[in-house]
Amino acid sequence: MAADHTHTGRVHRLTQGPDWDLAPDYGPVLPAAGALAVATATIPSAGPSAAPPAGHLAGPDWQQPLDVLGTVLVPPQARPAPAALPPEPFTLLPQLPQAELPALPALPAMPALPAMPAPQAPHSAPPQAPAARRGRRTLGLPAGLGLGRGERERERERLTAAIRTPLHRSFRIAVIGLKGGVGKTSTTLALGSVLAEIRADKVVAVDANPDTGTLSKRVHRETGATVHDMLAAEATITGYMDVRRFTSLTPSGLEVLANDSDPAIANSFSGEHYRRLVDLLARQYPIILADCGTGLLHSSMRAVLDLADQLVITATTSIDGASSADATLEWLYTNGYGSLAQRSVTLISSVRSSGRTIRVEELVAHFENRCRGVVVLPFDEHLALGGEFDPAKLRPKTRRAYLDLTALVAEGMHFAPPAAGPHAAAALH
Repeated sequence: MAADHTHTGRVHRLTQGPDWDLAPDYGPVLPAAGALAVATATIPSAGPSAAPPAGHLAGPDWQQPLDVLGTVLVPPQARPAPAALPPEPFTLLPQLPQAELPALPALPAMPALPAMPAPQAPHSAPPQAPAARRGRRTLGLPAGLGLGRGERERERERLTAAIRTPLHRSFRIAVIGLKGGVGKTSTTLALGSVLAEIRADKVVAVDANPDTGTLSKRVHRETGATVHDMLAAEATITGYMDVRRFTSLTPSGLEVLANDSDPAIANSFSGEHYRRLVDLLARQYPIILADCGTGLLHSSMRAVLDLADQLVITATTSIDGASSADATLEWLYTNGYGSLAQRSVTLISSVRSSGRTIRVEELVAHFENRCRGVVVLPFDEHLALGGEFDPAKLRPKTRRAYLDLTALVAEGMHFAPPAAGPHAAAALH
């Protein structure tokens, strides 16, 4: 910026405060003959003894050169008032003749609305829903879908009340299936965990698989004792603490009694051994679960069926998993365990397989006609890994399905006879 050297020390800049601004009222002075001319804007200055004019700041004489853009710093009080613009004449637009306006098409007449029906008096009795089949229930499919928060809470309270059904004797549950890898061990642990947590009772799960089961491998073992060790100490067992030293306690409160890891020793676990074992456990545990093997013809399996009050049959959505569960029910019906099969519950586990699978709806429709109830278990990564069972790692829908299964099993406590199999007299000794 060009500046007058006589007023160098009196040049005010924009950083001096908000009262200073670039004056847009001054335009640039263009050079006359192509040369860059410097113009000045002169504001009358006051002498050293004269009083400043009204409305003007005291101090410098405000005679500053303009730069090439024609801008200068001017205080607000020294800015010239903008000239008032003359009012523009107001004229009306010329109106077009009526004949030049295009004619608008006529709107079609609105159709008449249908007459509202007259209000009718309410019926004396609401229409009744079709009667449900007695003793048949399918749980686990909706998993609370479409229910409000209050309805879900009431449904959970109903399931919890069913699980807490009072018992007058020890109740025995067997988880069976003709095929391995269909979730028998996971179902035993989940069912026992829910029962132990909600009922606050002592619940024990026994590895009754004569082919070296995996029940004890799915929990943290507190002892290396097995069913054979307990039977060897049968004469010294008089109370709960004598039994407790042979079991491993899980975080949910479920206790697990392992079988031997040696196949030769595990296979020697006979039906007589199982009856003696149940006789010992029934004195201390209100609920006993048996994780069974695949051999229905083994002597230990016959004892399990004779002493069972409730069966849980495991199936999957794969063809072999579903057909093996159907074959299990067929074997029960044709070998004297028809009443036990009719009261049983089928658990269908969803699997992720590259092979052919069966639709869940078709499996439910099939099995609900052969047993008391069906529960569908969604696919869960924690169960698919087959490692140590931890209920806290299950998906919410999986836990809900296990809650449905446990409530359905507990409802069977109301009408279970003292002995279920054809050898009831031999079982009750």
